[in-house]
Amino acid sequence: MGLPGPEATKQVVFNPPLDLQRDAHIPDFKSYTELYKKSVEEPEEFWKEVAQDFFWHYPPKGPLLQHNFSVAMGPVYVKFMEGAKTNICYNLLDKNIKEKNLGEKVAYYWEQNSPGQGCRITYNLLLKQVCKFANVLKSMGVKRGDKVAIYLPMIPELVYTLLACARIGAVHSVVFAGFSSESLCERILDAQCSLLVTADGVYRGEKLINLKQITDEALVKCRRKGSFAMKKCVVVRHLQGCARNGSLSNILQTPWNVDIDVWWDEVMESSSEECEPEWIDAEDPLFILYTSGSTGKPKGVLHTVAGYMLYTALTFKYVFDYHEDDVYWSTADIGWITGHSYSVYGPLANGATSILFEGIPVYPHVGRFWEIIEKYKVTKFYTAPTAIRLLMKYGTEPIKKYNLDSLKIMATVGEPINTEAWLWCYNIVGQKRCPVLDTFWQTETGGHVLTPLPAATPLKPGSATLPFFGILPAILSDCGEELEGEAEGYLVFKQPWPGMMRTVYDDHKRFENTYFTKFPGYYMTGDGCRRDKDGYYWITGRIDDMLNVSGHLLSTAEVESALTEHPAVAEAAVVSRPHSVKGECLYCFVTLKDGREFSHSLVEEIKKQVREKIGPIATPDFIQNAPALPKTRSGKIMRRVLRQIACNEKDLGDLSTLADPKVVDVLISHRREAAA
Repeated sequence: MGLPGPEATKQVVFNPPLDLQRDAHIPDFKSYTELYKKSVEEPEEFWKEVAQDFFWHYPPKGPLLQHNFSVAMGPVYVKFMEGAKTNICYNLLDKNIKEKNLGEKVAYYWEQNSPGQGCRITYNLLLKQVCKFANVLKSMGVKRGDKVAIYLPMIPELVYTLLACARIGAVHSVVFAGFSSESLCERILDAQCSLLVTADGVYRGEKLINLKQITDEALVKCRRKGSFAMKKCVVVRHLQGCARNGSLSNILQTPWNVDIDVWWDEVMESSSEECEPEWIDAEDPLFILYTSGSTGKPKGVLHTVAGYMLYTALTFKYVFDYHEDDVYWSTADIGWITGHSYSVYGPLANGATSILFEGIPVYPHVGRFWEIIEKYKVTKFYTAPTAIRLLMKYGTEPIKKYNLDSLKIMATVGEPINTEAWLWCYNIVGQKRCPVLDTFWQTETGGHVLTPLPAATPLKPGSATLPFFGILPAILSDCGEELEGEAEGYLVFKQPWPGMMRTVYDDHKRFENTYFTKFPGYYMTGDGCRRDKDGYYWITGRIDDMLNVSGHLLSTAEVESALTEHPAVAEAAVVSRPHSVKGECLYCFVTLKDGREFSHSLVEEIKKQVREKIGPIATPDFIQNAPALPKTRSGKIMRRVLRQIACNEKDLGDLSTLADPKVVDVLISHRREAAA
């Protein structure tokens, strides 16, 4: 399995279904091209019209969208509706309840890890719970601009906490509940969080995870690394709550620090259900979300209120062609940007009904996804190619057990979807009537930037197709020349859009160096791209030292740092290798210290080291003994050669720049001993 190649342009083009076109917001390609032209040529007018759908406590006075993309012209910046005041929580909840009468409409169907457990959450209930926790935060001293760390599974309290922060102007920093204590510690310290929200534990399938224990370990690490004061740690009684209902008992011991720990249900009990929103500036920060960086230190991507609100709302409405009777499901965890934009902010801004799913695709059976689609009559389904490839292994029988007639649109995210998986979705899951949308975007972009529109864009399996409104892409050569027509090179964007990141938290220089220094005047995505004869864009993969594992970015430097912390490892290099389910997996080369022997037990120790340092998602699939690494005369590791060895390629190309070409022969001889 690989990324789509040039031959993909020869595949059949799938035209939009007529049924979708009848009621679609963007009903045909002509409508798309006309609106797209306006969005890039008259962005002020375009975004001004979009902004009219939202409530502004105080309107902007100056230009809507201001920016500088060129480091040569001074500091890089993007500003949208600067000076305007609003509140994103008010727009998502109060406004929808008051103006659209959505109070008793279901905002979320919560489906727990085990089938048959969960609840329905109306917009009225959501607003009450959000206000209650907003008041709890204020009672604990959390003020506008303060940072709140969130380490929760996919439970309703996760949504409540995000929106409570947004309501009072606090900045949330969600850490995926599969990350290690070290990763949690690193993010708490970098964002300078003063309060933490977590849970006692969670089941992922049959696996029990003691989140509170991991949280406590993280806070101990925080205190060891310098002066640090966490005001409070609010703990959701998730599994103990289940025990009170009689479904679980004696499941785990919850460690407790009486100085800072409080139970969620106890502090919520007497909290008021009313909380006036804080009217904050359009360019005030909304959240920080960490993504892996090529230096090894995660980057705190910072998004601001108004631009992110408009962009997630508009992309959700048009990409999923949302209508008021739809039931929408994104399987993404809210610990990632897809969960932020398309499980919380985008759907709620449109008054949507969504599924909030705590479990995994194959528990307690491999038809769980299809069972949920049938149960709630899901119409719009958003998932990752990794999940699709996993379910493909089980064939069509699990699908045949369920009625999927409600489905109208499917979409994928995280990595380019390979043609085989696309066709399986289209032919088997969607029964040849549902378009499959390959959406390309990043934590940094806030929302979709290259994406089909379901009723307007003819589809080519594996292609992200065309730019969304307001997005002006270009493909550059290595020397920064814009390439026209059919071309392959660096994917960049030439002008800003409201939902893009504003900076790397507390490190604006890193923001400029990462995204704007290589090609001044352009935002550099870090992805390679090919444009075909029809103008369609095909993402060809990362061009920096990043790995895309199951749709999640990891930096080689971050994994290498974890590897070399093991006392037996002197040096390490990490590359990607194609994987039939994950897309890419980690293939690690380790050079051991003198006197240490490469063995199965050592490999298990090293894998455990990486899991504890970063999290299970970073666990290497292969670890190979590397008595030496291929380096140039200047000492640079030639990762190209390592990738070729990992993939068992025969032709390794030009090795003349290596300081010692014999190293390659040694690595090839050790390759078959690589421990998986």
